[in-house]
Amino acid sequence: MRFLRQSLVGVFLAFLTLGLLLVAVQMIAGAVQEVMNRDARSPEARERVFAVSVRTAETETVTPYLEAFGQVQSRRRLELRAALGGRVVALADDFEDGGTVEAGEVLVELDPADVQSALDRAQSDLLDAQFEERDAERSLLLAQDELKSAEAQAELRERALQRQKDLQSRGVGAAASVEEAELAATSAQQAVLSSRINLAQAESRVDQATTLLSRARIALEGAERDLDDMTIHARFAGTLTGVTLVEGRLVSANEKLAELVDPDALEVVFRVSTAQYVRLLDDAGNLISSPVTVSLEVTGTDLSATGRISRDSGSAGEGQTGRLIYARLDDAPGFKPGDFVTVTVEEQALDNVVRLPSSVLDATGNVLVLGPDDRLEPLPVQLIRRQGDEVLLRGDGLEGREVVIGRTPLLGSGVRVRPLRAEASAASDMVELSDEKRAELMAQVEASEGMPQAVKDRMLGQLNQASVPAALVRRIETRTGG
Repeated sequence: MRFLRQSLVGVFLAFLTLGLLLVAVQMIAGAVQEVMNRDARSPEARERVFAVSVRTAETETVTPYLEAFGQVQSRRRLELRAALGGRVVALADDFEDGGTVEAGEVLVELDPADVQSALDRAQSDLLDAQFEERDAERSLLLAQDELKSAEAQAELRERALQRQKDLQSRGVGAAASVEEAELAATSAQQAVLSSRINLAQAESRVDQATTLLSRARIALEGAERDLDDMTIHARFAGTLTGVTLVEGRLVSANEKLAELVDPDALEVVFRVSTAQYVRLLDDAGNLISSPVTVSLEVTGTDLSATGRISRDSGSAGEGQTGRLIYARLDDAPGFKPGDFVTVTVEEQALDNVVRLPSSVLDATGNVLVLGPDDRLEPLPVQLIRRQGDEVLLRGDGLEGREVVIGRTPLLGSGVRVRPLRAEASAASDMVELSDEKRAELMAQVEASEGMPQAVKDRMLGQLNQASVPAALVRRIETRTGG
């Protein structure tokens, strides 16, 4: 009985398996038949739409800037040199590298013994010259008196001769008397000639005495200057640098002892290209007095100062290109001569330009603008200036158009896009601050010493708004280590 039951179950399972196989074969055959009977049609293609960021081009007046690297130097420098050789007998207490001195302060004293002896000799020579001048003047007076006496005597002898001739003409005089009178007159004329020679010699002696006196005075003045040069004074208040002198050292003439620098009269010198230099000229070709900002990046803080362009170099320089420009700094605390700094120069304002990110411009000078049906169109533009990550553009039909600011190689003319307005993304970058956080950020800005006041005012104005740019918050926290 058990065998019969198991046999029936086996037969049932065999027929069930066979039925399932038949159903499966029928389903496969139906599917194959359906595929074979289907029409050979290609699937409908769909156009790919890219999401791009766009920004509306708006014309404005922009004051561009150029950046260069320069070096801070002092406009007032003085080399301290020894006019004469000698031994250093005294030094000022602040005569050291970095020492601060006042105007007129005695810095170095050299041994004045030899120079003092020369001064004494010059004074003695001056006394001798003065005595010689007085003696020559007295001799001149005597020679003049002697000449007057000789001329008077010659006149008397001449009258006596004339009288003897008159007597002889009347027949009462002797020829011997006339000859004797002639001899006497001739002797008187010879005495007058000798007196004139003596007067000329006396006048020449006076001239020589005057020249000798002038030379003695010149020598005395030179000796006095030499004595003054033995003491070196500070001509203006400043800081000493390059000091290599110690007390007791023997210095030679014209030896450099130190350098005096005025730390309050600073300027920055920087080199720009010729094209950049042309942009700093006015219509008359003169260099404009543009504002400059000098910054020095140091660990933990930034030093900053402002100034104005004062002049440019008279030549390009041997083996150099571009132009060398000098700018005077108004107030530059913390800066020292020799600092290598970054210089930002404001150029002349440009009207009717569009400011956009530099990614909008391709190599051919075209930008992609949004056209009808959200399709892209190329638009030729003129590149006016590059400003960091931004460009200043001009172009016909550019104003008011929506420009793609995030270009990729997949974007081109005729491509359909889904525009993402820059205004919406900018709004998402705004954050709202609590009163405590706002007060903390404003305190950090006010406590920054190296930040210019104009930048502080602008940042404080942004922090007072209801919504504050997230980039500004990150910048303040990064500068303060928050």
